[in-house]
Amino acid sequence: MTTTDNLSGIPAPAWVVTPGAPATADVPRFASLDEALGWLERVRPALRAGLREHGAIYLRGLPIEDVDGFGRVRDTLMPERTPYREKATPRSDFGNGVFSSTDLPASQEIRMHNENSYTLTFPGLLMFGCLVAPESGGATPVADCREVLRTLPPRLVAKMRAVGWLLKRSYSEHISTSWQTAFAAETPETVERYCAENLIAHEWQDDGHLRTSQLRPGVITHPVTGEEVWFNHLAFWNEWALDEEIRDTLVDEFGQDDLPFNTSFGDGEAVTKDELETIQAAYAAATVRRSWQPGDLMLVDNILNTHGRDSFRGDRRIVVAMGEPVDVLDCHPTVRPAAEHGTKEAV
Repeated sequence: MTTTDNLSGIPAPAWVVTPGAPATADVPRFASLDEALGWLERVRPALRAGLREHGAIYLRGLPIEDVDGFGRVRDTLMPERTPYREKATPRSDFGNGVFSSTDLPASQEIRMHNENSYTLTFPGLLMFGCLVAPESGGATPVADCREVLRTLPPRLVAKMRAVGWLLKRSYSEHISTSWQTAFAAETPETVERYCAENLIAHEWQDDGHLRTSQLRPGVITHPVTGEEVWFNHLAFWNEWALDEEIRDTLVDEFGQDDLPFNTSFGDGEAVTKDELETIQAAYAAATVRRSWQPGDLMLVDNILNTHGRDSFRGDRRIVVAMGEPVDVLDCHPTVRPAAEHGTKEAV
């Protein structure tokens, strides 16, 4: 459904918000991708307004048929790109800044997260496009981080505001991403320079594998809207988020220090299972989703909304691009990023 801007006569998106679904608009029928790109260019202000209000917006019915077409839409709506840094999950790189959303197995659900919340510069905007819709499942759910912050217990929010969160990673070809892949590096010296420049503590082990840690804020303020949000990977990568049997096996085999990922509060205090479940429940309460159809496009403000992936059956080809980089220090973080844990003064 669309409306017409009385000043310009340009059909603009009319957002339909129904319970359990993201704000959605059916686009006009276009004869070609070029025609659709012209429309997208003209309605960019309306798309931005929708993003600021809803955090994620869904456009249904664009003539996007392949990676090249998606790339042209990206260049129209999001010309400033953000590199994919500190890689953590497998993706296919289709070139021109377009990736698969993930290459993890279809049976594996991906929990809610803000893309690259652990990096000093992260994408402010994400763009997802559907080239092939799965037989069933496979939605890309989103959750409003403003709502998550409002519904979390005040004690938990106060703790995060005061000390932030700590991410520890262990890079190994056997059970996780190798350091070569994660840092797009061929030599330890390249990794060490990156870590020094990006406030990441690092330690090489005797067998050559790498451990890192980094302190990051978990509550930040959107640089445009001025709204405070819950923004972190605390629950996503915590050890209690693992299947209990898998967690016990990994700890027995490799030790807790060599789990692929683990998180704690920024002062080193462990996250309890109850706290993890509380955070996951807040995400679940704020989550909305819509089944993909070919030609669908979803824009996600990466600060205002998290995203994830439902498990699915059948072929699924969802592509993603990341853009509009944001410096965490421009987001009034309550904790200054650092390499080591410990209570930090607010910025």
